[in-house]
Amino acid sequence: MTLLIILGVVFLGVMLMVVLGEKFGKPMEPEQQAKYSKLVRYLVFALIIIAIIKGLAG
Repeated sequence: MTLLIILGVVFLGVMLMVVLGEKFGKPMEPEQQAKYSKLVRYLVFALIIIAIIKGLAG
């Protein structure tokens, strides 16, 4: 039952973000989008490396 409550709250939160993002959000400029894309790529790579190191150590 707790899991269903958590999933419901997460679903409502995501739905709220989507609705508010569509209503008040503005499109990104291509330069800004490219900058964030590059940053996210490095962050995901770092998180994967950290997860591998934690998995080997623990």
